[in-house]
Amino acid sequence: MSAGHGHGHGHGAAEQNRRRLAAALAVTATVLVAEAVGAVVSGSLALLADAGHVLTDVAGLSIALLAATLATRPPSARRTWGYRRAEVLAATLQAAALLAIGVFVLVEGVQRLLEPPEVHSGAMLVFGAVGLLGNLLALALLLRGGGERNVNVRAAILEVVNDALGSVAVLLAAAVIALTGWTRADAVVSLLIGVLIIPRTVKLLRETTAVLLESTPPGLDLEDVRRHLLEVPHVHAVHDLHASQITSGLPVLSAHVVLDDTCFRDGHAPEILDRLQSCVAEHFPVAVEHATFQLEPLGHAGHETSTHD
Repeated sequence: MSAGHGHGHGHGAAEQNRRRLAAALAVTATVLVAEAVGAVVSGSLALLADAGHVLTDVAGLSIALLAATLATRPPSARRTWGYRRAEVLAATLQAAALLAIGVFVLVEGVQRLLEPPEVHSGAMLVFGAVGLLGNLLALALLLRGGGERNVNVRAAILEVVNDALGSVAVLLAAAVIALTGWTRADAVVSLLIGVLIIPRTVKLLRETTAVLLESTPPGLDLEDVRRHLLEVPHVHAVHDLHASQITSGLPVLSAHVVLDDTCFRDGHAPEILDRLQSCVAEHFPVAVEHATFQLEPLGHAGHETSTHD
């Protein structure tokens, strides 16, 4: 006997996330063009690094928007969860590309510290300011309206925040060069941008790969789950206990639960099933509303080809 429980991920939240991504993409693409032109005009690595970062954002936001659109498609017999995991795949691609950009900026920044080229601070100031204004506008669009934000939108917010910090750093470097003539400030700021990019990107990459590897959701202790299930009356054993996430905010759990043989004769099993469902949905920090339990009599273990904890 098994059972599943519904989950209330509404279409409204998904549509709101999609609109946020579309608006942020339009603004970010505009910033990309402005900063690319500015990097050529000024010869600034910091501005070029920020433009490269924005290029990654444009690609990432495009992927994210596609994933958000796919995520609204209903489940089918072939894809029983629909395209819900598409957002995790998109966020993983964003993080991987951003990590590569961060490493490139660090390497190039070290080279420019050793051999600083000529940099035009005036153009850096103008295009850095344009970039910062665009980043702030994109961030405001992503944060507008509050509500639920999936991992895709959170990844986009992370990238836009990093871009905004990069633009601030570009402006500081331009000011230093204009006032002192110390052109190595451009390389120093480039290294700062790389340092800002990498740790946050690694954190996001760990989070998304954990979902793809079907790791236990953070905050859910399976041994604690097992102990509580065993406290339900008439439960003798719990085995083949698994928990993972389909996508961010959508944990799932399954287990085989061994009951008294009498529970199947006196009709008591459905009541126990309800208690098991309530236990995992209400007791733990991570509410698991998609739970499937296979209820088994004591003598059933001998008929299973393999079992594990």
